[in-house]
Amino acid sequence: MKGIILAGGNGTRLQPLTFVGSKQLAPVYDKPMVYYPLSVLMLAGIQDILIITRPAELPVFQSLFGDGRQLGLDIAYAAQDEPRGIADAFRVGADHIRGDECALILGDNLFHGANLPSLLRRSARKLRGCVLFGHQVADPQRFGVAEIDARGRLVSIEEKPERPRSNLAIPGLYFFDGGVVDVTKGLSPSARGELEITDVLRAYLEDGTAELVWLGRGVTWLDTGTHETLLDAARFVRDVQHRQGTRLGCVEEIAMYMGFIRPDDCHALGAAMGNSPYGQYVMERARDFSLGLPPAEFMEEL
Repeated sequence: MKGIILAGGNGTRLQPLTFVGSKQLAPVYDKPMVYYPLSVLMLAGIQDILIITRPAELPVFQSLFGDGRQLGLDIAYAAQDEPRGIADAFRVGADHIRGDECALILGDNLFHGANLPSLLRRSARKLRGCVLFGHQVADPQRFGVAEIDARGRLVSIEEKPERPRSNLAIPGLYFFDGGVVDVTKGLSPSARGELEITDVLRAYLEDGTAELVWLGRGVTWLDTGTHETLLDAARFVRDVQHRQGTRLGCVEEIAMYMGFIRPDDCHALGAAMGNSPYGQYVMERARDFSLGLPPAEFMEEL
């Protein structure tokens, strides 16, 4: 499975913060926002990843991750010259997907949970069309909403309904088979001039190949698209890290535990940031792993 991180858009809800750059590069406590969606793809076992962003930010993302080799990844980049909706990612990324299964994650979404990696890998293995995820929220009218029947089967998808039929919001993480590019080619822009991801999901639903996976109470999902939610995410990351002594979205640590890189490589990446607590943490994790002491809280996620 290939991965796509959609890190485009103008970030108008975060202005004036986004006047100086991409919102996906804004800090969420101790690291750029994009680290968190990247870590989700890595925990799902995905190493071939395309980052889509605005042309002006391409050099910044390339400077941040390069070709991904240092993390055991293959990272490519593509420009979205103007925001045309989430589904436009499949048109921009068509050459990257090349008929393979793919996971799309929005660059401003943060997920955390001990059972999340295994849930993602199980969902990828049984993929037969598309998999979307449901997360219970208090304000579903702000999101795409999934309706399920008494047996838990997906029956409808609505985009930001005034009167939601359920409280299951659809987060910005989706798995698709190789046919998603062809599905997207047949879309027309919505009334707001965008290619809607809900239209892609409905096409699979009408074909009988859309499956909803409930993330459950053990998974936290945060959309960091506003000033308030950005602050909430930073506080969440800070609190979890301080209480557990771990680092959320630490891509160097994840690369090591997933077997993408060696402990020595991980330690070297940490040493390059050795003056920061983050870099010191990466070095400590590499030393622990070399001594056969993998942290239990991380191994639960794997």
